[in-house]
Amino acid sequence: MLKDRFRKFLPVVVDLETGGFDSKKNAILEIAIQLIDEEKSSLVLGESIRFHIEPFEGLNVDKDALEFLKLDLKHPLRSAVEEKFALNEIFKIINIQKSKYECSRAILVGHNAFFDHSFLLEACIRNNVKKSPFHPFSLIDTVSLGVLATKQTVLARICKELEIPYDNEEAHSAAYDAMVTAQVFCKIINEFDLN
Repeated sequence: MLKDRFRKFLPVVVDLETGGFDSKKNAILEIAIQLIDEEKSSLVLGESIRFHIEPFEGLNVDKDALEFLKLDLKHPLRSAVEEKFALNEIFKIINIQKSKYECSRAILVGHNAFFDHSFLLEACIRNNVKKSPFHPFSLIDTVSLGVLATKQTVLARICKELEIPYDNEEAHSAAYDAMVTAQVFCKIINEFDLN
């Protein structure tokens, strides 16, 4: 059972796109989660949820970050929501998944997981969100798993070694990065479990 594989923790892949590298000063611009399901004792990708986020008032968005992400905050189809709304909606979905698999907490899975976790923690503090489903400090990092399985740390190179398709044009979108990170996570864990 999924709950037994991770000590009653539900793995949830998270990816954020941000307006810089400082979780206290830079805004979250996108958030995506990729749920993990279980089929015949193997981990598989479940539902994916993404929100474009209105930058929180008073936080910085670096011009270099927008150029790197190829993101236009004023694009008419962006349909951004407030940070607190996105957090509450995502946490509701995670809590439903936790109940489905009888897990006690969620555990954040990410590529450079500390980065996403630090931004998520700060967002909860500034929005007065008291009940995050995530463990407050335990994380699963696909950088560490990737270097163990492939001797690589860069997501694109890990994907190449694992024969997972990777599109550089789609990269640095929260939904795409969460999906690819989840594929890496599932493949490494499933292959480890076979040995």
